[in-house]
Amino acid sequence: MDRFTAMRAFVRIVERRSFTRASEDLGLPRATVTDAIKALEQRLGVRLLHRTTRLVVPTLEGEAFYGRCLRLIADMDDAEAAFRDAPPRGPLRIEVHGTLGRHLLFPHLPEFLQRYPEIELEVSEGDRYVDLLREGVDAALRVGTLADSDLAARRLAMLREVTVAAPGYLQAKGVPGSIESLLGGHEMVGYRSSATGQLIPLEFQQGGQVRYVPLPVRVRVSGADAFLGAALAGLGIIQAPRYRMDPYIARGQLVELLPDAPPTPSPLSLVYPRNRTPSPRLRVFIDWVAGVFEQTGGAGQRPALPERHAKLSDRTR
Repeated sequence: MDRFTAMRAFVRIVERRSFTRASEDLGLPRATVTDAIKALEQRLGVRLLHRTTRLVVPTLEGEAFYGRCLRLIADMDDAEAAFRDAPPRGPLRIEVHGTLGRHLLFPHLPEFLQRYPEIELEVSEGDRYVDLLREGVDAALRVGTLADSDLAARRLAMLREVTVAAPGYLQAKGVPGSIESLLGGHEMVGYRSSATGQLIPLEFQQGGQVRYVPLPVRVRVSGADAFLGAALAGLGIIQAPRYRMDPYIARGQLVELLPDAPPTPSPLSLVYPRNRTPSPRLRVFIDWVAGVFEQTGGAGQRPALPERHAKLSDRTR
């Protein structure tokens, strides 16, 4: 078995968690597949799979090699498809920061999958910044000012943010009428940035300037759902994207504060490796997702502020 076929066999074993089912899918004898994986492990000098009587799972090295194999197989398929003038097909891995997927992406995905039925989409969601190249991710939706990197980016929208607190909190602490009044005993829920490890202060636009207000903190969180949950429980003031907060404001579970001094909007971008030619799958996804935000108005964004006002924020996406 050649190396490329052995990679396909390894990928299928990882996905099926079984040598027997993988060999059946590939139409190969089980012994042939087993020998190919043994030869692959010997050539690489690492163990790729943990084998038990009931299950086969990849080792840490196997997980890393699996991602590389997916990329190589996809690249080969793309090269062949370019000569056959075939529609985009194969796996596409997208990382979505925080809750963006549930609120802004997934409602539109049926249309994308109907348009490109041969693309297999894998979407992961989290509050950390993944290394796209190392982890084999094709592209990521990210919020905030992008640091200089080896990633290309396409700006999609500017997301409006809002300052809110629960009615119970305001009953106990009072409703602030100005930024200065926040300093008279108010607290915020602390959100710890995954990029810097520091708590993100409140910020407000006032008179063409941005003011940062670090209020006292008794509760610290590092996840979007925990941040919202703490605010709903009356544990402090938070600032978060308006598209997430509007339903809670409408139901009276949260109250908007200081609407005349809103937080700066956050840029939303799609990023992907700069030093790699986008596959046909990724190219159609980039154009499609840009069209989605153009048609929907980018979740109610207001015009972009000058870049000096843009922020690096990973809070409650």
